[in-house]
Amino acid sequence: MLYYLFDWLQENWKIPGSGLFQYISFRTAMAVILSLIITTVYGSRLIRLLHKKQVGETIRDLGLEGEKTKQGTPTMGGLIIIAGILIPTLLFAKIDNIYIIIMIVTTLWMGAIGFLDDYIKVFKKNKEGLAGRFKVVGQVGLGILIAITMYFHPDIVVREQVLNPTSDKPVEVVVNPSTGETTYADNVKSTKTNIPFYKDNEFDYSKVLTVIGIDNPWATFGLFLVVVVFIVTAVSNGANITDGIDGLATGTSAIIGITIAILAYVSGNIIFSDYLNIMYIPNSGELVIFAGAFVGACTGFLWYNAFPAQVFMGDTGSLAIGGIIAAFAILIRKELLIPILCGVFLIENLSVILQVSYFKYTKKRFGEGRRIFLMSPLHHHYQKKGYHEAKIVTRFVIVGVILAILTIVTLKVR
Repeated sequence: MLYYLFDWLQENWKIPGSGLFQYISFRTAMAVILSLIITTVYGSRLIRLLHKKQVGETIRDLGLEGEKTKQGTPTMGGLIIIAGILIPTLLFAKIDNIYIIIMIVTTLWMGAIGFLDDYIKVFKKNKEGLAGRFKVVGQVGLGILIAITMYFHPDIVVREQVLNPTSDKPVEVVVNPSTGETTYADNVKSTKTNIPFYKDNEFDYSKVLTVIGIDNPWATFGLFLVVVVFIVTAVSNGANITDGIDGLATGTSAIIGITIAILAYVSGNIIFSDYLNIMYIPNSGELVIFAGAFVGACTGFLWYNAFPAQVFMGDTGSLAIGGIIAAFAILIRKELLIPILCGVFLIENLSVILQVSYFKYTKKRFGEGRRIFLMSPLHHHYQKKGYHEAKIVTRFVIVGVILAILTIVTLKVR
């Protein structure tokens, strides 16, 4: 909102400093600062309110050291994370930008699912919370919405070299010296995405179907839909599972947020995208402001969520964080980098899948269930081995930093 105000002031009154709002870097910095202020200053007030309303976490007895001391710690703190993301975004981003609209919808959508789950646990005294099938329906619904918007919205395009431009003013004209063929840089609808460690750094979903003899746009949309739904569901569940000890989900998510901000900036900047030889996505640079607010919110919340936690984010925060990361990666066409970027979430998810699968298999075959880990998710395995929570979180965050660096490096390593 402030962008439009200062744009009007700059155009009509030439007020000194109003032109700063034209720069994404300035608005991102302001979003980070405001997000930090909201989560740190008002975070303490939310904690007091949650204490007053007796919105405390019910801890199941898992035999872990120090878990009983967490009984009654305020939960649903994800509300302050959501506020720390949405308020700066609404103030500093172009809210008519389709990418920003999708991210706002994603935040509210997943936050609402998580809030309902926490509400049932806290106020209805139902430890199971929202039934798993309803969570999945919500995640799938969001994935379908994102896929439909990505595939059909006219403003979601990429810049490619084409023979016949659709726009009246092509940005670039290229003449092949050997053939004399003329091509143009034009904004087009595309099902391409970035793929790591590949020569051209691009992958087209339609090519998968072409290999098996299917050349149909609806089939391509179907494949894209399945991929998007899977990613949204997997990443949001991964963030939810990771949120098991103080500061783990918040710390790793802040690292991921910084990384996707960098990826969005280079993808939305024609100079950097050309230098890195990655696809240029017009208007996607505005997502950097949202990412800045996301990083600020996670970092500010970590002030109260670090060991010993004064507040838990609950599913309100963890599902929202996972959905945001998934949607963001899809919008900037970096979803195939998620296994690297969200490696911590992936490992946590896999540890649960492997543990449950192996237990059921051995119980069926030997009559007695056996385990791979002392406990899953993986962070509980290390707790069982006697590692302190703070050490586990620190090491997981270090792994997250390494994975973040590797993700950025993939832009040039092919």
